[in-house]
Amino acid sequence: MTIYFDNAATSWPKPAEVGSAMVRAIEQAGGNPGRGAHSLSLAASHTVYECREELGALMGLTKPENIVFNTTYALNLAIKAFAKPGAKVLCSCLEHNSVMRPLRALGCKIETFDALAGEEEMLSEIKKRLDGCSLVVCTHASNILPIRLPVGRISRLCRTRGVAFVIDAAQSAGVLDIDMKNITADAVCIAGHKGLYGPAGCGAVLFAERYGQNIGRLATLIEGGSGVNSLDPSMPELLPERFEAGTLGVPAIAGLCAGIRAIREVGLTAIRAHEYTLAARAAEILGNTRGVKLYIPRRPHGSVVLFNVDGLSPDAVASMLDECGICVRAGLHCSPAAHERIGTAPAGAVRVSFGAFNTLPELEHFARAIGEISGEAKI
Repeated sequence: MTIYFDNAATSWPKPAEVGSAMVRAIEQAGGNPGRGAHSLSLAASHTVYECREELGALMGLTKPENIVFNTTYALNLAIKAFAKPGAKVLCSCLEHNSVMRPLRALGCKIETFDALAGEEEMLSEIKKRLDGCSLVVCTHASNILPIRLPVGRISRLCRTRGVAFVIDAAQSAGVLDIDMKNITADAVCIAGHKGLYGPAGCGAVLFAERYGQNIGRLATLIEGGSGVNSLDPSMPELLPERFEAGTLGVPAIAGLCAGIRAIREVGLTAIRAHEYTLAARAAEILGNTRGVKLYIPRRPHGSVVLFNVDGLSPDAVASMLDECGICVRAGLHCSPAAHERIGTAPAGAVRVSFGAFNTLPELEHFARAIGEISGEAKI
């Protein structure tokens, strides 16, 4: 038996419809989207557009063309579109390397705000730091702590000061409600293989509806064939073609579309309640286990739980759990600044993270395993 508690890295298993949709795309829509007028190319274009519509419907975006598929380049694309080299950029203390490394590569002057402070204190700190700032970028939900940031209020602060705002929704898309009509961010970046239950390689950037005709002022990350106006030496100025150089991964996008449809059928409220119930039970188990150090904020909101076991490295604990058939992740989780903030650097900690397919009986098996590992006979 395999118990998979590593959904913050990538969700597993996927809904059966995801694999079926990918196979159909390969067999029936195998042309290059936007690169021909024959039936297979048109079928591929239709497959991609269907996913744009589904993702837009999920996240309150009525312009499907403002959704740019760019796999793992999503955050790089958005950050480098809005931030110039050397610019002052504000981000939270919890950011993933997918945010921090592009900023460092641009030579940005990075300032951070404390995401573990109270909401009013956090917003006050952000407001004070906005002078001279060209971009604010922050996570919507942390990948190591059950915490979410007030991105709606942050976005309104940024709008009043004319500062671009990019949201990293890798952990929140498919779990938290995101309505781009109310969250006035310039761009929201999602990872399709996590809470949206798509396959790997199908991330996206959703640009605010105010972007369209004036998108040409934003810098491109990569250039190449777009299927539009091949005589033009530059990338098109319209979305999505400006940022979709090269051939899209149609099978992955088809799988993402199926994943989105599956979660919309269940409903985000039900999925969120299920995951939060599991996280609360995991925190209870770990909190009642002698020798376990639990890292939980004052007001937890999320489906990840972080812990360590006295006398054992995070890697050793993860390896022992793996021997019990339980998949978790140990280490710094590509978020070294966040671990530094909560005092778990340099070794990191063990993370359990839940998805729609996990169950309470799986957690009871986990309880027995962690009890044995920590030296307890039984919880």
